[in-house]
Amino acid sequence: MSKPKPLQILTANHLTRGDVIYWSGHKWSNDPASALLFCSEERAKEALNQVPHAIAVGPYLAPAEAIDGKARPLHFREIFRSLGPSNYRHGKQQEARHV
Repeated sequence: MSKPKPLQILTANHLTRGDVIYWSGHKWSNDPASALLFCSEERAKEALNQVPHAIAVGPYLAPAEAIDGKARPLHFREIFRSLGPSNYRHGKQQEARHV
């Protein structure tokens, strides 16, 4: 029996700020928990091709899970990206509870 595919979120970097951003279904957000979760590969790819790219650089799909109805990236790279720069703990890194 094959393993079920994980949910996916759409992520990118903000054009002028460089922050990681997530597609919430109607706008880009800095909060990964507000990301729209895609259950099907087809819908995820459709969204990737249709979201506004005016402020989004390099949008792509990333595996995620739902915890209490909120999106959370699954892969270490995506969790790391959501915390911001890694040179020292500040801002989002200071507030992070899952790393």
